[in-house]
Amino acid sequence: MNSTDIKNEVQHCDFGDLRLNKRLSQIVARLGEKPNMSIPSACDGRAEMEAAYRFFDNKNVSAQEIFDSHARTTLERIRGKKIVLLVQDTTEIDLSRPESIVVGAGPLNSDSQLGGLFHPMMAFEPSLVPLGIIWNKRWVRESIHKELTPQEKDKARRKLPIQEKESFRWLEGWRKAIDIARQCPDTRCVCISDSESDIYELFAEPCQTENGQADLLIRGCYDRSVSSANHDDDCKGNESKPLLDTVRSQPVLATQTIDISKRKEKIPANKKKRTQAREARTAIVSIRATSVRVNRPQRCNSSIVKDVKVNVVLVEEIDPPEGQIPIQWLLITTLPITTLEDVQTVIAYYCCRWQIEIFFRTLKSGCRIEERYFERYTRLENCLAIYTIIAWRILHLCRLSEECPDVCCEIVFSPSEWKPLLMLVKKSIPSEPPRLRDVVKMVASLGGYVIRGTTKPGTQTLWLGLQRLNDFATAWERFGPDTYA
Repeated sequence: MNSTDIKNEVQHCDFGDLRLNKRLSQIVARLGEKPNMSIPSACDGRAEMEAAYRFFDNKNVSAQEIFDSHARTTLERIRGKKIVLLVQDTTEIDLSRPESIVVGAGPLNSDSQLGGLFHPMMAFEPSLVPLGIIWNKRWVRESIHKELTPQEKDKARRKLPIQEKESFRWLEGWRKAIDIARQCPDTRCVCISDSESDIYELFAEPCQTENGQADLLIRGCYDRSVSSANHDDDCKGNESKPLLDTVRSQPVLATQTIDISKRKEKIPANKKKRTQAREARTAIVSIRATSVRVNRPQRCNSSIVKDVKVNVVLVEEIDPPEGQIPIQWLLITTLPITTLEDVQTVIAYYCCRWQIEIFFRTLKSGCRIEERYFERYTRLENCLAIYTIIAWRILHLCRLSEECPDVCCEIVFSPSEWKPLLMLVKKSIPSEPPRLRDVVKMVASLGGYVIRGTTKPGTQTLWLGLQRLNDFATAWERFGPDTYA
């Protein structure tokens, strides 16, 4: 990939030392060329490798400065877009080492599993092209209170104010989305998150902006107490009902067939429906929608508004196979649901949430962030900031080739990259640069993708192919026919 593009993501960084700023650009470009390889393997010789490790260990280097620079360029890409989907989610950075302990890492699910937590908000176009990480939160747990039972943990958690809970991150992300909408008045910003974010404080957060528009879209987790969305506060007879019963009482707007992928059970002890194993199948789902007023939970103090109007879309499987958990999406949103087209848009937007899972996979399997060996967590955070940008760039390239397949490949690839690639795959070099989609498929073929007209390459074959392409491009630049032209 064109190293200039990825260097632009860190152009706003200022560590107070021009040498550090320059070194960062070099490291981002070098590691971006070989994302799956170890840092020593990616660097060009021992001196460059030692300089990279000194950079990660430098007290003047700040992971937040790197993230902020990328966020600034991401904001520039967001401006002018009609609609942007801001997807937030959390992943664990597992740094458990049998032979050593990373200083500064904290417990994850147990005291023997150490690492940190990373919560990014990633901007996407509705076409799934990722625009970048616009905000993030990182933290390390001090303890996990393993001496408490689940019931005791839940009771203690209810007593804490929202600001002291880990779940406060969802509210922080929503507030950031509102702020982005203010900065980008021509853009409708839709903040999307999974069922962990089903928190009343999100619904109660004022989201009106003087210019710009911010909307919330989450997957519901609780069967909340609700009442009619159109009732007068002084009216009597507005009984509270469970949310699911209220939505199910509405007429079916449409039915459709969806393909359900196979899922393996990752954590046997976890009894949540969404983590249990299932077989691949085709399911018929019904779609319903309505508006409700969500009642304030008892745990919330009286300073928070007593009820909030939201729109709800329920996607539910009809007649699931015996023994299988039915598919159910309970989507809570501030987006309009006036027409069937509006409702389908809500569902389509939520489907985009899966892209951040692909980003996490690229970060962990492609960039191997959990396999980077550092003695201290602060050094790993500096490395994480760089590989976050690299993982975004891989996903961006993958999606861009689908959204803009016919553009010239030189918007991403230099002649020294696409020319040897064409020689390897096609045995000849055309007079004009080929299309981006064709080149991306050929790059992925170097990583194991089989080129077919009906399939699309994924990020895994792409990051493997990019590493091989870099070697071919280096040889072409030094020994190819253009050298003697």
